[in-house]
Amino acid sequence: MTLDLKSGCGACASEGFGDGEGSVQVHLDPRMQIDTAKVFAVYGKGGIGKSTTSSNLSVAFSKLGKRVLQIGCDPKHDSTFTLTKRLMPTVIDVLESVEFHTEELRVEDFVFEGYNGVMCVEAGGPPAGTGCGGYVVGQTVKLLKEHHLLEDTDVVIFDVLGDVVCGGFAAPLQHADRAVIVTANDFDSIFAMNRIVAAIGAKARNYKVRLGGVIANRSAATDEVDRFCEATGLDRLAHFPDLDVIRKSRLKKSTLFEMESSPELEAVKEEYLKLAQALWNGGEPKEARSMKDREIFDFLGFD
Repeated sequence: MTLDLKSGCGACASEGFGDGEGSVQVHLDPRMQIDTAKVFAVYGKGGIGKSTTSSNLSVAFSKLGKRVLQIGCDPKHDSTFTLTKRLMPTVIDVLESVEFHTEELRVEDFVFEGYNGVMCVEAGGPPAGTGCGGYVVGQTVKLLKEHHLLEDTDVVIFDVLGDVVCGGFAAPLQHADRAVIVTANDFDSIFAMNRIVAAIGAKARNYKVRLGGVIANRSAATDEVDRFCEATGLDRLAHFPDLDVIRKSRLKKSTLFEMESSPELEAVKEEYLKLAQALWNGGEPKEARSMKDREIFDFLGFD
């Protein structure tokens, strides 16, 4: 059985390409692999600050002299908002405008330059209740390949919708070298992180993606995050506290690197630069073990 990519999540695992029992994932076409850049996929609970984190991380990479492409994978298409200062048209919107005749598109129709030279693409998403996010990601990468845009890129960052870990929204993991999870120091965020760890583990069986680590965000403390990391084999890569300046930056359509300087802001910017350098340097991937739902309930003391 084969499903229409616009209305489902892929081909039957019986073809030998699945990601495990029950998988209906399409195996990645080798021609669509991104092999000319380091690729990071940023995941985490919805509303945890992934887009803010992704955009500031993109700028940090650019400050290190890297050529950066950020790909937003959310139907809201606001991932790159603070980089470009506006909502951009999505790849799907642009493709629909030319009835999916990609030869009619120009690069400037779907790729926009943001702050400090970061190149920005908003993949968008299928209509609500129909289609598959994996199809959208695939079309975006295909378009970038056709226009040879990945050949001049050092770092690609996928900013992925919420904590949805169905096959479609796990699609960026097929392209990524490392997956990074953004979390807060609370039950819901850590529960979502645990599910994402399981999804990454499933993809790692057939693809090169591995866990890069955890970013603690919007949290004064990190004790619960650190406890979970120790129990599952993860590392915390960075900590960004809940600061007004971070919230204000989004309201001002700005990255943190454009905001008026202050001691606390300089500390956060330095943390982003250290994070970007650490991710660029690589290091040993994390072989984390996700917990069963009941196990994590007990672990976090949820009754």
